[in-house]
Amino acid sequence: MTNPIKLSFKTEIFPLIVLAASVVFSIYFYLHFPAQVATHWNIAGQPDNYSGKAFGAFFLPALLSAIYLLFMFIPYLDPKKERYADFAPAFLKLRNAIIFCLFLVFLASGFNNMGYNVPIDKTVPLAIGLLMVFLGNLMGKIKNNWFVGIRTPWTMSSENVWNKTHRVGGYAFIIFGLVIITVPYLGKTLGLIAFIGGAAIAVLGTIIYSYIAHKQEQKGQTGMV
Repeated sequence: MTNPIKLSFKTEIFPLIVLAASVVFSIYFYLHFPAQVATHWNIAGQPDNYSGKAFGAFFLPALLSAIYLLFMFIPYLDPKKERYADFAPAFLKLRNAIIFCLFLVFLASGFNNMGYNVPIDKTVPLAIGLLMVFLGNLMGKIKNNWFVGIRTPWTMSSENVWNKTHRVGGYAFIIFGLVIITVPYLGKTLGLIAFIGGAAIAVLGTIIYSYIAHKQEQKGQTGMV
């Protein structure tokens, strides 16, 4: 079966370099980690969960490899596989952005566990926030499919509703990304409120908008009859 997305050395060189770098750093971290390493930090940047050094060193590189393979097979599994050719550049940029963001998180946590002064409470929100902003800019380029994008009963049933929702959803993701970046500087309570509000805009806001766009489309079709 032919892949609807044409892969080449040019499309794959960046994620493969990131994956190779993650393996190199995982070995380096394993050789220098203490017996126990932090694997989760609270909103204040304080470690609140730990694991053995093998898990801390190798889990994220394994996850990156799994994500890479998942994106490789998604077009084959999608009933709307023919649509992927229409947004292949955006699909590959989405994959690369997710892999690179997690790689940066891996580096930040790894060097933090080695004793370097890496402020996890600021670097991780910065990486994730920039990812959200980047994804927001890609949203309008994603075409109707079953795996990637804002999938509601209304976007999946109408190309027009899909396109409208993703244009608006792009702005919502950008706003959420900027909120995530600023959360560490707002204090615990205000930061939590801002995060919940941004998440509500990105998730609930786009769901509600897709329903409104669906009703508007129905109203317009009814008016034409």
